[in-house]
Amino acid sequence: MQTTRRRTVAVCGSGAADTPPAVLEVAFAVGRALVDAGFRVACGGLGGVMTAVCRGARASDRWTEGTTLGIVPTYDASTANPYVDVVVASGLGLARNVVLVASADAVVAIGGGSGTLAEIALAWQLGKPVVALDVGFGWSHELAGRAIDDRRPDTLRRASTPEAAVAAVRAALDAP
Repeated sequence: MQTTRRRTVAVCGSGAADTPPAVLEVAFAVGRALVDAGFRVACGGLGGVMTAVCRGARASDRWTEGTTLGIVPTYDASTANPYVDVVVASGLGLARNVVLVASADAVVAIGGGSGTLAEIALAWQLGKPVVALDVGFGWSHELAGRAIDDRRPDTLRRASTPEAAVAAVRAALDAP
């Protein structure tokens, strides 16, 4: 029996309460565009970019229950933002980043600090396509269009809009 699995894209970015509103708008648009394109959205399940991307995913006309996945660092599922459909209460702290990236088919980074950097590096090591949405600061800005090291022949794909980020994910996943 052949099954088809909806592909999952992990979206990484700052969970800080003071994330600039313009970045949250971008994250919202990314979430919506990913679901519009038929993807499932995964994130760390907390605030900031993670809340915005899940809220955007839920705003898509193609959203259905189970479309947003949040892998939270605690054993307490109630720590997830209210837009997460499926909560994985990992209890792993920062190590939950490994589970998030390993569970995804591709990664989109939006700005971000050290947690986002760790997720980008893990995705790079696991051979996952990484799209760096350049919002003018953070690790997605610093690494867009660059290779992290020489273990892979490609680079982090640079995107300047949510639509370009989704197109880059599609191109990467459809490439032979």
